[in-house]
Amino acid sequence: MGANNGKLYGSEGKGSSSISSDISSSTDRTPTKAPKNATPGEGADSSTRTASPGLKSSSLSSPALSSNGHDSNSTSSSSAAASETVAVVHPQPGSRGRTCRGHCPADLLPDSVLLRIFSHLSTNQVCRCARVCRRWYNVAWDPRLWRSVRLAGELLQADRAVRALTRRLCQDTPNVCLALETVVASGCKRLTDRGLHALAQCCPELRRLEVAGCYNISNEAVFEVVSRCPNLEHLDLSGCSKVTCISLTREASLQLSPLHGQQISIHYLDMSDCSCLEDEGLRLIAAHCPRLTHLYLRRCARLSDEALRHLALHCPSIRELSLSDCRLVGDFGLREVARLEGCLHYLSVAHCARITDVGMRYVARYCPKLRYLNARGCEGLTDQGLGHLARSCPKLKSLDVGKCPLVSDGGLEQLALYCSALRRVSLRACESVTGRGLRALAANCCQLQLLNVQECEVSPEALRFVRRHCRKCVIEHTDPAFY
Repeated sequence: MGANNGKLYGSEGKGSSSISSDISSSTDRTPTKAPKNATPGEGADSSTRTASPGLKSSSLSSPALSSNGHDSNSTSSSSAAASETVAVVHPQPGSRGRTCRGHCPADLLPDSVLLRIFSHLSTNQVCRCARVCRRWYNVAWDPRLWRSVRLAGELLQADRAVRALTRRLCQDTPNVCLALETVVASGCKRLTDRGLHALAQCCPELRRLEVAGCYNISNEAVFEVVSRCPNLEHLDLSGCSKVTCISLTREASLQLSPLHGQQISIHYLDMSDCSCLEDEGLRLIAAHCPRLTHLYLRRCARLSDEALRHLALHCPSIRELSLSDCRLVGDFGLREVARLEGCLHYLSVAHCARITDVGMRYVARYCPKLRYLNARGCEGLTDQGLGHLARSCPKLKSLDVGKCPLVSDGGLEQLALYCSALRRVSLRACESVTGRGLRALAANCCQLQLLNVQECEVSPEALRFVRRHCRKCVIEHTDPAFY
């Protein structure tokens, strides 16, 4: 994912995105939860924790391969360059090694307890533990500790780390590792196609792969992963500027349908900041990934309305779609998005200046289950568009129409009348909004939790009215007279 890691609002349910503080930022953020069918959820940093068979009422945290040999959150007094190392996977200690019998209190612990302790260590730390003695070696390489791996560090030799780990994990089952399901290598700028090739060849059970910001990865490596890992469900390629498509054909330019009816099982795909992604690339993605439910295309500036037509044709189950800062997308594109009909719960079109009330009317008419809408910076949106949205989407809970100068009190009154479940609203820099609109919202939307009125001409009295009627509401403002 990009530099921004949180979102403003979230749709309901376990598979939805949770949103925190994006209300005052310039673009929407990456969701903190994975879709329901992705493994595992992101909400509680589950990307590095997986359930372990045989360990009741607990989960084993994935070891994290830190760049400095310690946990990725710890600090080091050595310089950054000197501390960037790769965990060395050692062979089993020989017969001369200590046997761990009666030398320290830890030797009295049963293997099950030792395993649980190791589950809270980073990858480097587990590798170090494996060097202590033969018993610790056997416990450290228990497959339950290696369901998930996290690589960290811009200077980390990620390719070497991947090859070393996969080689050891394949030791008991030659050439294949059936345990590893999640790999998070976001920010490892030295990760290249070679590392992903090794991963794809050895880990056919991979279900989740995050390589955000790994700009040395190309289409060839992505092809290897999706063709060799049939169970892959969650793929984060944000910031991988060389990636232009995802398909089951090596030649991205070939006008082919999925081979022999094959499909890629990906449900969650983040291609934000993939600056070379074009309409034809998205067509291939849609044709090969019909099971998509969560798709994020933030700042893919080359995408146009035509690309969205392919999404509507091939991916009817999309629930969350972000097109923020896709400045070529306009009303025609929203008409195609509206063909997703009842499935769409989350939509972001922030800073898509070509979108007007016409496109919003299509979304309102055909997407009645919409929970979240980010239309920040859509300057063609007016009270009329908000009226269509309010009357047709009564379940709306989160709305951002900041920097929409044509939105005024009339639109807010429509929202207050029909969308009483609203919890988060951003009106930042809406010049036409006054206290009248805020009073209507506060009086009818008692569950309001967050209201952003920064850079709006509203009186302190109106803000106090909101506070009285919505006691749990956090008000973000720029009025020094209100406290």
